[in-house]
Amino acid sequence: MVTPKDGPWLDEAAGRLVRPYTVSNGRTRPTTAFDLMSQVMSTGATPFGYLGPEHSEALALCEAPVSVAEVAAQLRLPAAVTKVLLSDLVDCGALTTKPPAFYHNPTDRSLLEAVLDGLRRQL
Repeated sequence: MVTPKDGPWLDEAAGRLVRPYTVSNGRTRPTTAFDLMSQVMSTGATPFGYLGPEHSEALALCEAPVSVAEVAAQLRLPAAVTKVLLSDLVDCGALTTKPPAFYHNPTDRSLLEAVLDGLRRQL
């Protein structure tokens, strides 16, 4: 059963009706290098040619700077597929990208302890 909030691409029992590889036309590598923390934002330019509904959804999510990870979560698509969609939009001039303002060392002990403490407080 398709629920109204999910739109035509999700089914409650079956899950996603259009498989991720179909969304990216079978491509697995983006033409633009993205990190999950990379920021993307709409340029206001209209993309040339036909883009799929996922491209339009992604573009709508990027009116303000947003991370690639957030776009993937909102689209309910794997990060690899989202990166391909976003690179299509960068290639046609509809999006701009920049690396995150700062990087945290993901193996920094104090950062990992802070995350662990936060998770413990949630449980």
